[in-house]
Amino acid sequence: MARGKASGAGPGPGELLSPAQRLDWLRLIRTENVGPRTFRALINQFGGAAAALEALPTLARRGGRLLPPRTPTLDEAEAEVAALARLGARLVATGEADYPVALRQLDDAPPLICIQGRGEVLRRPMVAIVGARNASAAGRSFAARLARDLAGAGWVVVSGLARGIDAAAHEASLDGGTVGVFAGGLSRPYPPENLGLIAKVAETGALVSEMPVNWEPRARDFPRRNRLVSGMALGVVVVEAAERSGSLITARLAGEQGREVFAVPGSPLDPRAGGTNRLLKQGATLVTEVEDVISVLSPMTGRQRPDAIEAEGPPMTPPMPGDDARARIVGLLGPVPTLIDDLVRLSGCTAAEVQIVLLELDLAGRLDRPGTGRVALK
Repeated sequence: MARGKASGAGPGPGELLSPAQRLDWLRLIRTENVGPRTFRALINQFGGAAAALEALPTLARRGGRLLPPRTPTLDEAEAEVAALARLGARLVATGEADYPVALRQLDDAPPLICIQGRGEVLRRPMVAIVGARNASAAGRSFAARLARDLAGAGWVVVSGLARGIDAAAHEASLDGGTVGVFAGGLSRPYPPENLGLIAKVAETGALVSEMPVNWEPRARDFPRRNRLVSGMALGVVVVEAAERSGSLITARLAGEQGREVFAVPGSPLDPRAGGTNRLLKQGATLVTEVEDVISVLSPMTGRQRPDAIEAEGPPMTPPMPGDDARARIVGLLGPVPTLIDDLVRLSGCTAAEVQIVLLELDLAGRLDRPGTGRVALK
């Protein structure tokens, strides 16, 4: 990528960001201690990624960090974009046409996702199908039938490309377009035995990741992946899941995200049905046929609307709080999550001042953001 061309070119068709802005967004979200919520707060406070990048060292120092957080260089960002291009993949920003509408509505939606395949399938309503890796033959057969019927009815099936239920759902919905979500980068497909299936998904549907292109997936990355699987969908169907299954994490995340949770009943004698049967006891919708899913989710498709597009504005210089204000805000924080609105009210500071102090602590690695509107000290 020619740096001079990137800095002067505007957004392409259907794009929100210019090439230079996209590189700034990539550098910012890949910065140490910057997650989706922190990214959004930085953009809101400083008007754009370029201004936020300039402010990072000062913010981190005020938060108590001696060295600035590690930020990728422009060359490193360009190298990641080039590596994606070699895979036939690209970066899509929240607010752009191929960014899933349902995912965009999450508080912790990734500002950029890597997409390989047909972006248009990401514009259609989705249903997630997840379940046990060591699935029974009956479980795989039902997952395949459900996925095939959903695809035939115009729904896109999204899952995590794992063995068992995930693989059966992807395989059965290839003709209708299916979406597979990676825990690692797009150049690190997993598991190895599903490489053929992953290639088929990329050809007829789409592969998605929020991680750097060469990121090797770790155990902790799979729950993070699961929030994207549930976040892209209007509902999540759990076909088989033991009591300690990772699929139950997806179901829990779906409930927290306001998604519908469905479960397929199983024999009480089969440990692989323990988790799904418990979901049913907790109020999940019982599924024995595709109509059980479609009848609940179809009315929601008309209410699915894009959020306001996040465009970059002019650079801003937010007011920096004084030492007294900073001390009052930090003094109100502790290990127990606190509402940001309460910090504003109890500190007597403005919302902008509170947000700046939270960003300082966040970039110094001292802040935890456990949920919407809540923060705590680590």
